[in-house]
Amino acid sequence: MPEAKQIYDAKLDPTMQNVYFDIDEMRERVLEDGRVLPYRYVHGGIKEHAIKFSFCYPPKEQYQGRFFQYLSPFPGPDEELASLDKTGEDDKIAFCLLHGAYYVESNMGSAAMFAPGGDSKMCFKASAAAAEWSRKVAMEYYGCSRPFGYVHGGSGGGYKTMACIENTNAWDGAVPYVIGSPYSLPNTVTMHVKGQRVLRHVFPKIFDAIDAGGSGDMYEGLTADEADTLRELTAMGIPPRAWYFESRGLMLDGSTTVLLPGVKEKDPSYFEEFWTVPGYEGADPSSTAYRDRLLFQAKVRAVHVPEEGMDETGASNGVDDSYRKMFVNGKDAWIELEELPQGDDLYLKGVYVIINTGAAAGKRMLLDQLIPDETGKGGRITIGMCFGLSDLADVIDSIHPGDMLTLDNSDYIAIQSYYRHQVPSDLSFRAWDCIRDEEKKPLYPQRATIIGPEYCGTGTVQDGHIQGKVINIQAYMDESTCNWCADWYRHKIMEVQGDDRNHRVWYMEKCLHGDVASLENNVITNYLGALRQALLDLSDWVERGIEPPMSTNYSYANGQVYLPETAKERRGVQPVVSLSANGQECLHIKAGQTVRFLGKAQLPEGAGEITFVDFDFEEHQEYPAVNLFATPGTFVSEDETGVVYAAEHIYDQPGTYFASVRVKAERHGDKTDPFTQVKNIARARIIVE
Repeated sequence: MPEAKQIYDAKLDPTMQNVYFDIDEMRERVLEDGRVLPYRYVHGGIKEHAIKFSFCYPPKEQYQGRFFQYLSPFPGPDEELASLDKTGEDDKIAFCLLHGAYYVESNMGSAAMFAPGGDSKMCFKASAAAAEWSRKVAMEYYGCSRPFGYVHGGSGGGYKTMACIENTNAWDGAVPYVIGSPYSLPNTVTMHVKGQRVLRHVFPKIFDAIDAGGSGDMYEGLTADEADTLRELTAMGIPPRAWYFESRGLMLDGSTTVLLPGVKEKDPSYFEEFWTVPGYEGADPSSTAYRDRLLFQAKVRAVHVPEEGMDETGASNGVDDSYRKMFVNGKDAWIELEELPQGDDLYLKGVYVIINTGAAAGKRMLLDQLIPDETGKGGRITIGMCFGLSDLADVIDSIHPGDMLTLDNSDYIAIQSYYRHQVPSDLSFRAWDCIRDEEKKPLYPQRATIIGPEYCGTGTVQDGHIQGKVINIQAYMDESTCNWCADWYRHKIMEVQGDDRNHRVWYMEKCLHGDVASLENNVITNYLGALRQALLDLSDWVERGIEPPMSTNYSYANGQVYLPETAKERRGVQPVVSLSANGQECLHIKAGQTVRFLGKAQLPEGAGEITFVDFDFEEHQEYPAVNLFATPGTFVSEDETGVVYAAEHIYDQPGTYFASVRVKAERHGDKTDPFTQVKNIARARIIVE
């Protein structure tokens, strides 16, 4: 018989007992509607492992016997403080207090996501210790029995959440969200950047085809290289609608530059063989990789180092930006060169500035911009956000006129195709079928080591042995982890437990990877309401045996997850929404005509009640958009097929417009709870002549 799995108990770990408390005081949080939420704030830690934690306790009369603990994707030395400055819908602490739970956050005993040296499992051990010490304080404060505990985190924090619920006994349930698989890193991040490179000229065309009233053919008008790349990345799992940001000109490379050095350390020969060995894209002179490669040497003419420093990165503790705390920002630093590379279509993402001579020889920085001078031959380069260079200002200051440097994007392009050479032997990772042959063998040369599992950052790989109940929130448009990862994890749990009776997965349509309230306009919305409702449903499930709404019903084919059209079939917790303009999804009218919009909403069983139906009549590309959904809908009808609301608008000027409707639902029909409104949107295209 296989050896029983060892489950960690922080209460029995002698190294987790030397605790200290250095802050214990009353504080307040204020909701946007003016409500004041008092709480007891306790800060402390465990010196032996450099663990620090924060506990936020509601008043005794409001406490309901539980806590919610958040795990950041990239913990830092002061991560236990990261949620204290959040406001509005992003305020994790206020959500807990409002719903009678106390809040726990720690730095997980690490200053980086990938625990350097020591105990690679420290993230879940430290988190468990924080949970258990929070219980001790709570039992003394409230005079209660053992509080129930629920852990949650997204993206990198999702890996940590799964590690916690699979390997410890500290929590009764978990809500991992926008999760990856053991092979997501570095692959999904880097293949997304490959799409940004190859498809950089056609994103508006791609998204327009699949937008409301579009042709539906996203391959129309693409070159053979572009179509082949889009087809392969779609089959690998990137949802086509996830290219929304790129269609609006936002080419963000996410954590690629954080992941690249680790890959190069583990597999240095790949970055040479990619350009020289047949079977690798870079060795093919006709490939887009070969075309976009930049290797340019230049001489330094002058250097400027800003006096105000270079440490501001805008990092927070959310799933989209927490990795930024590992960068140093070049800000206004620049280097003037005698010559700049020339060309109308230079690929300037991921360009390393490599110093070849002088005092800074061997140092590597990341290019931000090329700024030609009036001659058009020379000019300045600015420095971007650099990973692993705490002495960036000193490096730039040590560069002098006459020094030689190289602008080189070779590594950045090479890593974009790494997924082709990291095909898992485990065939349950079906997305790689697109680069397997009929016998399920890889089509491309494979590296000696498959490094994905090492990048989970937890010292473990999720195995489905959950020690409690789990609700998984997965963004349907996830641009960073691929939404099929939730399906894979569900099947892993079923493989272990025989079924998924202790697990739910809720897919959230029109949602991207990010977990901030501002990620909303009339194309996308956010899943925060569903995430908070999942925590409440989880506590009801564990503590009172109240079954949460059923998992979202979906199908999987060729790397993509597909959702049914009706709420009855789709299930989950999110409203299913549609919008028509004079009865059509794509309407052609003359200027000055009145358009009647009908927004229809359907609720899955157990999802609650519709609380708001609001309309918007023009495109809002920025986020957070100003005056978004400013027109409340007028109730029209309700039957077994859904609820219909209406609004009217006149377009005075010719042009193409996108109108939209946003529907919110709340489990108890409560319009005053800012944290549990579950949202969805729909769009219609209006062409005015």
